Amino acid sequence: QVQLVESGGGLVQPGGSLRLSCAASGINFRVYAMGWYRQAPGKQREVVATITSDGSTNYANSVKGRFTISRDNAKNTVYLQMNSLKTEDTAGYYCNAHLISLRIYDYWGQGTQVTVSS
Repeated sequence: QVQLVESGGGLVQPGGSLRLSCAASGINFRVYAMGWYRQAPGKQREVVATITSDGSTNYANSVKGRFTISRDNAKNTVYLQMNSLKTEDTAGYYCNAHLISLRIYDYWGQGTQVTVSS
């Protein structure tokens, strides 16, 4: 059974930092591309950052220079370091595992809430 379990969300003041973690089980983690997505109330889910199996990263323009995605294949975990947080970063953050092989494999975590407020 595949599980992606996010942690690290919470309430933080503008300008603060948080580090999200996503622990994966039930998949061959090192071959999957991993990503963080977010969804604010009333808005569509959007990609925040992705990291390929070989470590190449991509970021949404809105978070470039503030967020860093990384992965630890030994721990089957992907991280999102979020610095200089803004109120507009408030959202549910979701971890995604994606692989295109003979078919598409796509898994999601349950999400963790990040609230940026003074």
